[in-house]
Order: sequence, then C-alpha cells, then structure tokens
Amino acid sequence: MSLLKRIGGPRDLDALSPEELEVLAAEIRAFLVAEVSKTGGHLGPNLGVVETTIAIHRVFDSPRDAIVFDTGHQSYVHKLLTGRQDFSLLRQAGGLAGYPQRSESPHDVVESSHASSSLSWADGISRAFEMTGQTDRHVVAVVGDGALTGGMTWEALNNISDDNSRNLVIVVNDNGRSYAPTIGGMARYLNGVRTKKGYHDLHQSSRKLFDRLGAPARALYRGARGGLHGFLSRVTNNSALYANLDIKYLGPVDGHDLVAMQEALRQAKEYAAPVIVHAITEKGRGYQPALTDVADQFHAVGQIDPETGEPLSAPSGAPSWTSVFADEIVVQAENDHTIVGITAAMLRPTGLHKFAERFPQRVFDVGIAEQHAVTSAAGLAFGGLHPVVALYATFVNRAFDQVLMDVGLHQAGVTFVLDRAGITGPDGPSHHGMWDLALLQIVPRIRLAAPRDAERLREELAEAVRVTDAPTVIRFPKGTVGPELPAVRRTGDGVDVLREDERGDVLIVAVGTMAGIALEVADLLSAEGIGTTVVDPRWVVPVPFSVIELADAHRLVITIEDGVRVAGIGTRVRQDLRDAGVDTAVTELGLPDEFIDHASRDEILRKVGLTPAQIAEDVIAQVRGDKIPIARPISEDPDAPKASDADTGPFQRVMR
Repeated sequence: MSLLKRIGGPRDLDALSPEELEVLAAEIRAFLVAEVSKTGGHLGPNLGVVETTIAIHRVFDSPRDAIVFDTGHQSYVHKLLTGRQDFSLLRQAGGLAGYPQRSESPHDVVESSHASSSLSWADGISRAFEMTGQTDRHVVAVVGDGALTGGMTWEALNNISDDNSRNLVIVVNDNGRSYAPTIGGMARYLNGVRTKKGYHDLHQSSRKLFDRLGAPARALYRGARGGLHGFLSRVTNNSALYANLDIKYLGPVDGHDLVAMQEALRQAKEYAAPVIVHAITEKGRGYQPALTDVADQFHAVGQIDPETGEPLSAPSGAPSWTSVFADEIVVQAENDHTIVGITAAMLRPTGLHKFAERFPQRVFDVGIAEQHAVTSAAGLAFGGLHPVVALYATFVNRAFDQVLMDVGLHQAGVTFVLDRAGITGPDGPSHHGMWDLALLQIVPRIRLAAPRDAERLREELAEAVRVTDAPTVIRFPKGTVGPELPAVRRTGDGVDVLREDERGDVLIVAVGTMAGIALEVADLLSAEGIGTTVVDPRWVVPVPFSVIELADAHRLVITIEDGVRVAGIGTRVRQDLRDAGVDTAVTELGLPDEFIDHASRDEILRKVGLTPAQIAEDVIAQVRGDKIPIARPISEDPDAPKASDADTGPFQRVMR
C-alpha cells in the first residue's frame, strides 16, 4: 500500500520517518498530476506547497489548531492529508470543492477564497482563543506572497502586532507569483531575499555538508537549523521588514525542505507570540510542464495530458469573451491615447496582456488591491485619462465603496470590464460573478452594459470609453462566445429587438448572454400560440425608455438575468414601469439569493429553473391563467416531489 493511502488524517503523519515523508511528498505530487489532469483545477500552486503543508500538519494539530489558507486554491494537499483522497469529481457537482469548504471537513476553516483576508481571520480566531481561555490552541495562516500586495493583509498585521500574547503563526508561501509574477515594492523586496547569493549558497552548502556526513550529522543539522535561521535572517537583513511591527521573523526557509520547515514551525509554535515563517517555494514544483509554463506555471488547468501538460480537448474555434475584449481594447487604445488599463494581479486572465504588450507604459497591475485600483482609476480620470479597470466580477465586490464614493460621487469617467460575470461553475460560491448587477446599479449615474455576443462587446466597449462624466460597466461571462444574434431592428435609444410578434402577449427583456435562452423560450411560446417579443437593451442601466414603451404594449414582461434576482435588473425594470404608470405584470427571473455550490453552468441553470423549457412552462401557465408552478430553491432536488403548492423559493413571482 502506498504511503498516501495510509493517511486517513493528519496524525497518521506522526508515525512516518523523515525518509518516508519524502516518499509521501513524491506520491502526493504524482497523485496531483494524475488526478487534476483528469478534472482540471489549480495544479501549479498545490505542487508548490507539498512539503510546507506536510510540515504544518506534522507540527500542528488540526482541527484543534486552526489552519487558514489565503484564497485556498493551494489547499489540495491539505485535503489529502485530512482524509479526502477521492478527487474523481474535483470541482464537479457532488465532488470535492476546489477551495476549503466547511461542509466537507472540520479541518476547513475559511472558504471565502478571496485573497488577502487570511490574516484578519487569524487575528480574530487567535483573539477568541485567548479570550475564552483556549490558550493551548494555535492558529496558522498560510498566505501567498501575492496576497501581501493587498492592503487588508497590512491592516491585519498592524493589529496583530498590537497584542503579542497570542499563539499565531503566519506562513508566507513565497514563490514570487500569484496568478502571474508578483509585482510591486513588496515583491521586489522578497525577490531580493529569494535570490540573495548569501542565503542560497549558505543553504546549499550546509545541506550538502550534513548529507555527506551521514545520519548522525543530519540529526545535528536538524538541531542546528534554529541558529541557522537566525543567522540567515541577519545575513539577508530580512527581519528588518517586520521589526517595526514587533513580529518575530524566522527565515527565509526552503519550503521544500521538510526538516527545515518542521524545525522553523516548531520554533514558531513554542514562541507563544505572533511569528512569521518565511518559506521560499517553487510553483509547479516537480512537474516540468508547469515549470516551463511562463504565463502562470499551470496556476489553473483544464483537462490535460499528464505526460506533456497539453490540453486534451481541441480548441472549439470560438473565441473566448476574454480574447475578444483583449483584442478590442487594443483597437480602442490605438484610436484614443487617453485610454489606460488597470488590473489587480490578473493581467492575462482579464485580457489586458495584449494592451500591455502594445503599450507597456499605459497598463498598470496594482497587485491584489482592488480598492486601490478603483480609487487610483478615479485619480487617473481626474488627470485627463480614461481608465479601463479589468477585474473578475466577483472581485469588484471588494471595491464597492470605492466605486460608489470615489468614482460615482466624483462622476469620474472610468470603465469597469467585469470578466466571469454570472455563473462561473466549478470554482463555487466565492467565484460566481452574480452580485455585480444588483450592487453596481445603485451607484448614481452609472451605465451598465451586458453584451450578448462578440460584436456587441466591441461596440459597447467603444461606447463606454467615450463616456467621461460617469462610471460605465461592461460585463460578460466565462467561456467561449456564442454565435452572433442579429437584431431585426434597433430603437432610437439603442435597444435591439431580436424577435417581434404582432400579438402583444409577452415581452422578454434579456440581459446579455441570456438572450440566447430568451429566443429559445420565444420559440417554445410561439409553438403554443403565444406571441413573444424579445429585446436586448444592450445598456441595461439605466432602463431605456423604449423598453418601457414596449412593456406597455404587452400583457406580460419577463426579465431574464444571470445575476441575483433580488435587486436585480428585473427589479429596476419593474420600478421604472410603475414610475411611468405602466401596470403590465412583471416576472423577474434570475439567480436565488443563496450561495451556489460548485457545478457546471448548465447544471446550475437547470437547478435554478433558468432553462428554456422551465421558463416557457411557467410563462405559459401565467399567460393562460393557470396555477403557477413552484419555483425551486437550488438546494432542492428538481426531480423530487413538491412538498407544497405555495409560491415560494428564489423565483417567487411578482404579479400585479
């Protein structure tokens, strides 16, 4: 039996010899490559933390000692060591989540999966342990060096240093990268430590010397590591970074050296005060295809050939939404020298890399610092430029106050391009981009667009960057762009009518890519003799007046969006209709106000009732005056018998 299969929990590590631990590390890497290549997932980050995670679980007693992972995409090894070794459905419905998840294991503490929050969690947990007399419990926060570019990390460090009596260990997993190479002054500082010749030469020569002297000397080596750590800190002058914070610093330590990592963590555990352990690691460790991947060292992969690292599925031929934006922003920037780009540690994932290659002085990667990105953009706008801030939709949540008060209040001409909007699928609740429509539409004067196809993305981006007196937003989903959906006509205020019927039965207002579903619904309704008009407002906020006019000419309005239904675009349409004195009934369809678990996009849409067949069934019932079927919360099995006929759930109908 392999050593990995013998690990049912962290304490099974205690019986393993140093040599067996090395074998276990190799088995874990082989397992990760074999299993993640089948399902896709975060491969590179987990290959880089194998020994570090083993060392943490050897020294600390999870779950009594709380282990907090920053972002959590490097928690696969932690899952393996805590008894979760079935990766066959990783990031799929019914399988393991790609991030820590409390419902999976008591060993998982934080599952929010947004970077730079771990030290605040650790601060709160350790304070609670101290105040409730649980002084024998420790907290370990594993934070990547990329997360140190986030301001929240430094807010936490400032408060952690205010109370030095707690059992708190901060492991800085320093691999020089987050999604891509880490940027900024902190990154330059740590890179200097990582590459300093004194540290590298001393570490290598000491290991070789003790190895040549045999087993007794290796034991001496383990005992000497404490003094060596302190000496290395003085050699590199690294502790000066944290001196003013009054936090003990140990390192730098080779994060792939099990002996060194365990010794450093034991020292930190015994210190009885906050300690930083600086571990230098290599993202993609042990897997050559990852190491040679310049872009992101296999940060996240789809299904791949485990031998070569090449994708298994052939490209579909259809461009991704990100690639369409990447090309178009360059076109716009070539025509308008005031356009600049800003992103938060996601240059390539958000599509700004081509802009940066073409105009390197006009694109700014601020690190994992969305709040700074947005307020900095307001400043750039004040100075006469037009910033395009490219983020994942889930991450704009982190900077809402800045969007509202720094951009909105100051009527700054800033364009936000939100990738991965709506349901994203396998990354789970923290990464669905489902809150942006509800959050951002309450910003006064904001203009919000949702393109339905590639051509609309191009034209709406061109329109957005011409707005100089208000924030504009372009949001689009993850994945490839569908076929072009031409309009039969465009109204004077820019609304595209995609389908029009002389019978004024149902008006469907489709937000962005939900236009394809809306057209399928219209076909199903037409087959039942129900006349349907389908419109794409293009700019969904503010609601165009022609939508109100069309609503007044129909018996029923259906809005379909892939954001939360509560306070969504449908709510905005209904309110504007009432303000205009239009009493047409409105049904608002969208996502429930629940945290939606990981599954494929299609599976999630089916569970929440957003398939053409499910929508058409409900609309037919409304038009014909039949009893409206129950709308299902996503936690309910759609095939299970209905418990009652009450009109409840995330799609509770709004009928007037």
